[in-house]
Amino acid sequence: MSGFLTRRILYGLMLMLGVVVLNFLLIRLAPGDPAVVIAGEMGGATEEMLESIREEYGLNEPVLVQLGIYLGNVIRGDLGESFFFNQPVAGLIAQRIGPTILLVITAQLLSILLGVFLGVLAARKPGGLMSAFVSVFATIGYAVPVFWTGIMLIILFASVFPIFPVEGMASVKLRDAPWYVQWADIAHHLILPAFTLAIIYLAQYARLSRASMLEVLGSDYIRTARAKGAAERTVLFRHALRNAALPILTVAGLQFGNLISGALLVETVFNWPGMGRLAFDSILRRDYPTIMGVLFFASAMVVVANILTDLSYRLADPRLRGRT
Repeated sequence: MSGFLTRRILYGLMLMLGVVVLNFLLIRLAPGDPAVVIAGEMGGATEEMLESIREEYGLNEPVLVQLGIYLGNVIRGDLGESFFFNQPVAGLIAQRIGPTILLVITAQLLSILLGVFLGVLAARKPGGLMSAFVSVFATIGYAVPVFWTGIMLIILFASVFPIFPVEGMASVKLRDAPWYVQWADIAHHLILPAFTLAIIYLAQYARLSRASMLEVLGSDYIRTARAKGAAERTVLFRHALRNAALPILTVAGLQFGNLISGALLVETVFNWPGMGRLAFDSILRRDYPTIMGVLFFASAMVVVANILTDLSYRLADPRLRGRT
């Protein structure tokens, strides 16, 4: 297991190096000049001022030279300084990564737990109403854009039924409240963004777990367990679900990257103060260091999630523990 983990970490580091280089080149090739944006914020855009800004931020150097300098800084842990915020990028991301992780992990757990539960119930009676509901719900949930779901929830719970807050992460008036009141307030603000981000993947997990459970429930050992008089709950959740969970674990690791990209839209819709909102603002202002810093951390989160998925896959299936 230790050798497997070491190899996965080395592969992850190599992948991160490729991601950094690719992101840098793609962003530099994109249209737009950050010097023009910075000069516009300063109130003028003369040619002398533009040249001064490019020289100050190293934008007048050849692209490959800029890439070499950036790679050296990243290896030392320096992600540069934001063009717009005039702060270290690492500090900006440190302020925003917590809300993003909270949103993404909550949405991931919500989608997996509810999706698998619905899928198991649907597989219990393939021709029943629950099975039909899961199929219809999966089709609708997968087809509806996440930003549209967020807007509809805001309209529903801000105008029709004002139950949940629809903006921000916490109430300003509760800043001095006890910690448990503040946590409850954050959870209250988290409900709509997390559900908006989770619903599309919840539908996928429901459909996947239903199909996987139907395949497993036809196995001989399931019939043997039922013949021995095991309770239906034991058959479903202890015997069948453990084997049916392997493809679900695989998809969960692959979908983690999609959750992070979906968080960009959700955080924008709900004004959630995470990395997605920071990336959106940075893209509008051509803030290259901040954009690349956000992409770097997002890629690192995906790589770590894939490594954890591989480990959980091996823990769930003992047959894989001896493989490289």
